[in-house]
Parts: sequence; C-alpha cells; structure tokens
Amino acid sequence: MLELLKAAKNADIPAKYVLFDSWFSSPKSLHAVKNLGYEVIGMIKKTPKMFFWHNGEALSLIHIYKRNKKRRGRSRYLLSVEEEVIRGEKSIPARVVYVRNRNKRKEYLCLISTDMSLSEEEIIRLYGKRRDIEVFFKACKSYLRLSKECHSLSFDAMSAHTAVVFTRYMMLSIENRKSKDNRSLGELFLYFTDEMSDITWIQAFQMLLPMFRKLLEEHCDLVDEKIDELVEAFISTLPSLLQSQLVAAKRHKKTVL
Repeated sequence: MLELLKAAKNADIPAKYVLFDSWFSSPKSLHAVKNLGYEVIGMIKKTPKMFFWHNGEALSLIHIYKRNKKRRGRSRYLLSVEEEVIRGEKSIPARVVYVRNRNKRKEYLCLISTDMSLSEEEIIRLYGKRRDIEVFFKACKSYLRLSKECHSLSFDAMSAHTAVVFTRYMMLSIENRKSKDNRSLGELFLYFTDEMSDITWIQAFQMLLPMFRKLLEEHCDLVDEKIDELVEAFISTLPSLLQSQLVAAKRHKKTVL
C-alpha cells in the first residue's frame, strides 16, 4: 500500500486525502501516510488493543466513547473527539467521529481524520466516497472479468489486463452518462443554454434605439426628419466598431424582411 502511494506521489497525482477501511487504519499506517504528505480519512476498528491519547490517558475507542456525552436527536454523528495517535514516541493529532451504524442501529462506527480543519459533516461526506470505489471494484470483478479472464503469472500481463478492464468500465460509464443522465442530453442541453444566454451589445443597442426615438416623439415637438437626424447624430458618436455592427445588423434585418 505504501509503495503504491509513493508511486502516486512521484507521479504528481493531485490528491489530498487517502481513504481507508478498517483493515488499513492502524496507528502505524496513519503515521506512515501522514509522513508521505497525505491526510487520512478512514474507518477504524473498535478494539481494546488499540490505544489513543485522550485527555492525558491512553484509552481505547470503546472507553473514549463511554466517558463522553453523546449527542441527542437526529444528528449525523453521536460523538466527536480530538485525540493523539500514538506511534512509539511520536504522535499526530486526529479527530474521531462516532456515527450510527445504519445496519445495526444500536451499534456505532468510528471514522478518523488526521485533518483537524475538517468538520464532522465533511469527514462523513468524504468517507462516503469510498462507496463509489467499492461499486467500481464490484462491477470490475463481477461483470468485467477482472479476476477470471487473465491467468498469466506475468506482472506485465496482469497490469495490461487490469488496464483493459478499467478501460471497459470507463467506456460503459460514458455510455451510461450519455443515455441516462439528464445533464448530458446533447442538443437539448445546448438549446437550453442558448435560450438562457445573455443578449449581445448589438441587440441591446437595437432595443434602446427605438425607445430613444419614442421618447423624443412623446416629449419633443419634432418632425420625423429632425428625429432621424438626432438618432443618426447619436449613432455617429459611438465607436466605429459598434457603428459597423449596427449597420450590418440593420441590413440583415431588412434582408430577412
């Protein structure tokens, strides 16, 4: 796991957090990943053999939960505590969030984050992204023959096979997005954006000029020829680029009519 993270680091893959399940979330792993420059968000086991430094004592997550007051109501989490993850003589700060177990309402799960700036809701949200990863591996194994199609013992062959399977998944994801996701309805999406687009400068001037002409007619005792002269004088004061575009738009309108 650490070798893969080092390879990702050397490849300049942009990432800030490493998501763990309880299998990897040990004090040793948390310290190692933190030393690589990543923050950890993961689920951690409720075992009496793993201790954290809490209020001047080395306690397990079970004892920490028992000693602190829980939140009431329908809060997304039951308890949030700040503690130190101990590894030999070194320690790193971490936040542990106790959340309800959806499958067993009387039990709880523990999420840990080494990024102390995150709120409890943000920790829960980021950890929830692991579900998409699990769905991805499930689809690759069960439907795209990740574990059954290639029986070679060559590392290069296995890597190539994995790349082929992942490419299949990406192609299916794109097709699924195009056919089922309402955000990607092709021309219909473009029609919506065209209808909601702002008017151009020329369109705005074309709307203002009749209003200016009507204003002169209603409030000034002028003949039509004099009003035309004032409108032409106003247009002549505009930048040359706008003048040429107004003339072109006027010619186009006459051609259409």
